[in-house]
Amino acid sequence: MKTTLMALTFALAAPFALAAPDAQTILAGSDAVRNPDKPFGLIVSLVSYKDGQENERSALAVYSRADKNSGQFRSLLRFVSPARDAGKLMLKNGNDLWFYDPASKASVPISPQQRLLGQASNGDVVTVNLALDYTAKLDGEEDIQDGDRQSRHCYKLHLSARNGGVTYHAIDLWLDKDGYRSRKAKFYSESGSLLKTAYYRGYRQVLGRERPTETVIIDGLNPKWVTVMRNSDFAWREVPEAWLQRDYLPRFRAE
Repeated sequence: MKTTLMALTFALAAPFALAAPDAQTILAGSDAVRNPDKPFGLIVSLVSYKDGQENERSALAVYSRADKNSGQFRSLLRFVSPARDAGKLMLKNGNDLWFYDPASKASVPISPQQRLLGQASNGDVVTVNLALDYTAKLDGEEDIQDGDRQSRHCYKLHLSARNGGVTYHAIDLWLDKDGYRSRKAKFYSESGSLLKTAYYRGYRQVLGRERPTETVIIDGLNPKWVTVMRNSDFAWREVPEAWLQRDYLPRFRAE
C-alpha cells in the first residue's frame, strides 16, 4: 500500500516538476546573462552593410551601472569614432536619453527609437533590463536556427511594453531552455510592423559568465540591410554618480 501511495504521489507531482518556469523569471534570467551585476565598461563597435557592401561604421565606449532603487541600468556613452563624432556623449537615466555635443555645449533629449547607425537605434546600444520594461508571456517552445545556422530548441517569449518610453512596442524573443541565453529576437512597432530581426552570437566568458559579444541586426523591410554590433574590452570599473548626471556632461573627461 505504501509503495502504491508513493508511486501515485510521484505521478501526480511529475507534471508540475516538468512545467516551464514563469515567463517573467525566464526573461529576468536572460537579463542576467547579458548584463553584469556590477558597474562595468566596454566598447561597442557598429558596422552597417547595404547589399553586402560596408556602408558606415562607428564605435562607442560604454560606462554602465544599475540603479540601486529601480534596478534599471544608467549609462554614459562616449563616441570614439569616426573622428567627426569623437567626444560626443549620450546619457541614459531611467527612460530618459540625452545627446551632448561639445561643439555646441548643449545636451538635448533624444528618442531611444532614433537610429544611431544602420539598423541599430540609440536604445540598442544602452544597457537595459528587459524584465523591468516589458511584461513577458511564454508562447511555448520552438526549434530555430541561430545566428550561426545551428539548430536550437528554445523558449519563445512575447514581450509587451509596460510604458511608452521604451525602444520597442513589442518583442518576440527566443532563448535557450538551458541557461536562458538569447538567440533571436524580432522587434515590432506600435502598429505591429516588423522593424528588425536580431541574432545574438559570439558567446564567451566575460565578466564572470558566458555572454553574447556580437549581435547581427537585419532590417525588417530589406534583409540586405544589416548592421553588426560587436562588444569588446569588457572590464569591471567604477562609474561615478557624477557621470550619470545631465549637468555633468560638459565637464566629463575620459580617463
